[in-house]
Amino acid sequence: MTEEDYKNGQVLLIDKPLTWTSFQVVNKLRWEIKQRFKLKKIKVGHAGTLDPLATGLLIICTGKQTKQIDTYQGQIKEYTGTFTVGATTPSYDLETEINETFPIEHISKELLEETTKQFIGEIQQKPPIFSAIKKDGKRLYELARKGETTEIKARTVSVLEFEITNINLPKVDFRIVCSKGTYIRSLAFDFGKALNSGAHLSVLRRTKIGGFSVENALSLEEFIQSLKN
Repeated sequence: MTEEDYKNGQVLLIDKPLTWTSFQVVNKLRWEIKQRFKLKKIKVGHAGTLDPLATGLLIICTGKQTKQIDTYQGQIKEYTGTFTVGATTPSYDLETEINETFPIEHISKELLEETTKQFIGEIQQKPPIFSAIKKDGKRLYELARKGETTEIKARTVSVLEFEITNINLPKVDFRIVCSKGTYIRSLAFDFGKALNSGAHLSVLRRTKIGGFSVENALSLEEFIQSLKN
């Protein structure tokens, strides 16, 4: 692709690596494109954050395509991953240490599959305190890391599909198709409560956004290599 291609606008599908923030991926790609074409500036943005501990599909827009970011953000998303039952964490994932443990002896395949039904359709969900949502101008995770608590309002999200794909307690693998704004971490927490136990998210991978699939995404290394060709 040429300099003009990137300026006129490209939609890049990137498989986000573990521990990277979405922002870091955008910065890295912007830097690489600028270096390759000796540019002073170019617009680059992502269409929907992935947590650092998640991997998978990140849609990156360049140039004039950055105006379409909202369109991509609003599309249906598919995730796969793993809940660990019997324990919760303050962040609802592995960013923080386990703070409570619960019994899991009563959890069966039947109970797990029956419980998923409670979460299909429109549901009320509270975003995690460790999230990028802003309250009074500050991101919630900034408050959470200082130990401050704040009341978070529940919001309506839509879960179109929720299936258990493998069970090896305490690990429970899943696949979920959901609307924009759905927090899989919150779903893990609420799912654990609905099981009369606890749960947190231990693995998360975004596999689809609308008609885009991670199968067609490049790793960061592959993208950087393609710039050099």
